[in-house]
Amino acid sequence: MNRYETVLKQLQAHPETWLVTGVAGFIGSNLLEKLLRTDQHVIGLDNFSTGKRRNLNEVQNSISENQWQRFRFIEGDIRDLATCREVCQGVDYILHEAALGSVPRSIEDPITSNESNVSGFLNMLVAARDAGVKRFVYAASSSTYGDHPGLPKVEDTIGKPLSPYAVTKYVNELYADVFAKTYGMELIGLRYFNVFGPRQDPEGAYAAVIPSWIRALIQGEPVFINGNGETSRDYCFVENVIQMNLLAATSTEPNAVNQVYNTAVNARTSLNELFDELQGRLLPHYPHLQSCKPVYRDFRKGDVLHSQADISKAAHLLGYEPSHPIDAGLDEALSWYMANL
Repeated sequence: MNRYETVLKQLQAHPETWLVTGVAGFIGSNLLEKLLRTDQHVIGLDNFSTGKRRNLNEVQNSISENQWQRFRFIEGDIRDLATCREVCQGVDYILHEAALGSVPRSIEDPITSNESNVSGFLNMLVAARDAGVKRFVYAASSSTYGDHPGLPKVEDTIGKPLSPYAVTKYVNELYADVFAKTYGMELIGLRYFNVFGPRQDPEGAYAAVIPSWIRALIQGEPVFINGNGETSRDYCFVENVIQMNLLAATSTEPNAVNQVYNTAVNARTSLNELFDELQGRLLPHYPHLQSCKPVYRDFRKGDVLHSQADISKAAHLLGYEPSHPIDAGLDEALSWYMANL
């Protein structure tokens, strides 16, 4: 039995109270489902700026009525300190997913990104400190590596940020470090790489590449590639992210706390390879894809060329073992999208 399997058994044996911010979002709703399936008590916060009510409905439909009764939802915004104080009361662990993602969004509107990702984060830290929360796990970002060219990315070596979004996520790490040292809090940041999976929104200008491409392929629309297609990413299935959150929240290893960890699988897939993978999987179901070719356009401002994570620190200190390489993750994600699009 690996560390993660042990954690899941321990959680079921000893339920505690968790707060998931951004609970109606893609990652937040997947965390909610896993926690409720292990019979935890969960408070969820979301303002529906990017989260969807249908994600909460899907979680409700996938679990028992008794498990769903353990969930209390509060509609609110992390930019309001009073709301943050309310949701932190009586909480053992916080999984902080609420943020405004997307590099392009932050370039177009840096002020709103800063309000949510920096001011909102600070509100949550203050509220968690005052409520005496045991541990605070937050969504950091691989964008923090910025212009540093080294591969694979190692936690202690970063470059200069390339977007306002990257600045906000780096500021989160700085604030977490200060709150740990100043107030004795236990905080862990998870630098998410390119997370994908069920419930990730395929719509809108800021949709992530995998869901937006799946939708376009199924519906016979153009698939756009920014640059020449050799840009590469470390695509991480959401189940790996869930594992990292629960390992980080429950670790009893003293050296594991007040750290940041890469959350990925230590693999690189180019955009051209990703297109081939998706097209090959969908072709048996959608014959019109036989002649489909991507449309290439200019490289996007603020993006990095290549991204790959060294996950040895998470493996050593947290016992992280990714359960889903990209192939297995794409199989599960495609099943969901074909059923829901």
